Amino acid sequence: MAKRNEAPDIYGFALAGLFNLAANCPGMDRAVLERLASHQAAVAALAGSALTALRSSLEQPHEKDAALVEVGRRFSLTLVELLCLRLTMAAEEEVEIGHAIALLQAPVASHRPTVGLLAKTFGESLGVRAVQIVGHGAAVRNGVLRLGAEDVPLAERQLSVPLPTCLALQNVFALWPGTRLLDLSLAVPLGAQAQDALARMARQIAGSDSPEVVVIRSGEPIEARAAALQLCEQIDSPPVVIETDQVDGVAPWLYVHRGIPVFAMQLAPGDCRPAPQVPGFPGPTVVVAGPDGEFAGDGRRITDWRVPMPASEERLQLWRQHLPEPLARTVAAQHRHSAARIATLARDAACAHGPGRCQVEDLESALRQAPAGLSAMAEHVPDQVGDDAMVVSPELKRDLEDLVRRCRMRDGLVDGFGPSLRARYRCGVRVLLVGPTGTGKTLAASWIATRLGLPLFRVDLSAVTSKYIGETEKNLSQLLSRAEDNEIVLLFDEADSLFGKRTEVRDAHDRFANAQTNFLLQRLENYDGIVLLTSNSRARFDSAFGRRLDVILEFAAPGAEDRRELWLAHLGSRHRLTAGEINRIAAAAELSGGQIRGAVLSAAIQAGKHGGPIDYGDLVAGLHSEYRKLGRELPEELQRAPVESPAAAGDRLLAAGDRRPGDSRPATISA
Repeated sequence: MAKRNEAPDIYGFALAGLFNLAANCPGMDRAVLERLASHQAAVAALAGSALTALRSSLEQPHEKDAALVEVGRRFSLTLVELLCLRLTMAAEEEVEIGHAIALLQAPVASHRPTVGLLAKTFGESLGVRAVQIVGHGAAVRNGVLRLGAEDVPLAERQLSVPLPTCLALQNVFALWPGTRLLDLSLAVPLGAQAQDALARMARQIAGSDSPEVVVIRSGEPIEARAAALQLCEQIDSPPVVIETDQVDGVAPWLYVHRGIPVFAMQLAPGDCRPAPQVPGFPGPTVVVAGPDGEFAGDGRRITDWRVPMPASEERLQLWRQHLPEPLARTVAAQHRHSAARIATLARDAACAHGPGRCQVEDLESALRQAPAGLSAMAEHVPDQVGDDAMVVSPELKRDLEDLVRRCRMRDGLVDGFGPSLRARYRCGVRVLLVGPTGTGKTLAASWIATRLGLPLFRVDLSAVTSKYIGETEKNLSQLLSRAEDNEIVLLFDEADSLFGKRTEVRDAHDRFANAQTNFLLQRLENYDGIVLLTSNSRARFDSAFGRRLDVILEFAAPGAEDRRELWLAHLGSRHRLTAGEINRIAAAAELSGGQIRGAVLSAAIQAGKHGGPIDYGDLVAGLHSEYRKLGRELPEELQRAPVESPAAAGDRLLAAGDRRPGDSRPATISA
């Protein structure tokens, strides 16, 4: 018997089988015929039968046949299928072989081999019924070979090899249509806890003989993809993102390149779907998903894992890679950022002065920037509201200061306390700002975000809500998950439209509306971020809503003293009103902060007519405009011209208009 290195490769065996038909074919090119004859002679010179020699060659394959033989073993291809596969590849690669096949198949006139030709070429020599094997065998079932159109008899159907698979079997990489390699720029450093979990999963996959599904969840898609990339790196396999439904035949191509299929899926709350898979692929599958829904494995073992939020010490280690020690400690203690968000913020903060030279103002600017991916369902509110613009009562100001302090301390607030307090503690801060329109609730939200140094996003209810069942819950879940991982302040303006009372079920609409409210209440209770809700009345909310809130702040209509401060804060230096005139207006015009703002803007238009600062007449005209909007008459005290000095009238009216039963404050405001 010939030595292994003297035996032909599979290509040689395939062309040798074709010679017997080509020798009797009229018009066959002489050069091609001589080439086929040389391969046939090499096979004939081997000791023993061609079948025995072929089997021996497969046990110790030529280097160029290694990938082909490995695919044959993994996908249980027969000898006939291996030869058919190699001859079909030759037709794809070489014009001369394609022309010879076309002559042998005349009048079919195809340069790709048909099932009938391959059966005649290899069936008799191997003693098998090749039509059935080639037409319905493992090679076709697994997509290594593709059958042509079904409108012709089986024997006349053409066979082809998908181009990426054909190149892969020759150690040439080409992407399968609808796939891409996972971007290597996503190599985001994760916390130690996440890295340990990924290492355990990699060892589990390496030691398993059965296909597995690893579901990696995160509210931030970039972080989930980064975790998938690190998992595949530990398995030493390239991650291939599958973005097509046409996955038949992808398995052999993936197997040759040692790739791992990665699918991206977002499920709605309560949704359960089969885990995606590439048919016939024997290795693991990775699914990058959001926090909701469930995947069924269909017999495959599923590992469901969510990328954890880095603990304070882990965040410190991640920040130390980019910031000086004091700054790293401060930001790690005050902000709960995900690993991906830390990497993004550090990159943005380093743009001004370069890596390693980040300044405090650079980091503060980066923290206030809106993260990508939230604008579709929420509006970024970039307003920076300082302390001088926040005019509220001293009691409310203290409550707001305490709220800001709680937001900064929320990560370690229960450290050292008893187990009952720690058992169900969540780091989220849920706040309801309630009060009449125009009393400063939205302004307070901007002030809170400014004090925390975080971006503020107002939820766009038109983008979140949907008429389709389950879509509103899905949109809100995605929004809240992204908000948690990006450390932003989320504002639900007029929140009672979403978190309203549950009603008695009379029809299907009521049932689904109540189900939506139930989901929102539960999701808000488990929310780990900072969320602010505003409403005009607490009575509009469901009774179960109150206990899920951490803080409720009442914004009352401003009294005369507060209105005076609001007028001064809005007018600034662009007026020539006396203190008495301001006192008179503050006492007589019972307006909210938003209405005062409108009156000042209207007065500014009037002042523009004479080109000077706002005077008393301009402001009264602005008040006329604002009262018309309210459908009310201007107070009589402001309609008539003052008959006494403005200061005296203002003091008198303010004293009369702002005293309440039991009020022991002085009856006047100093001018």
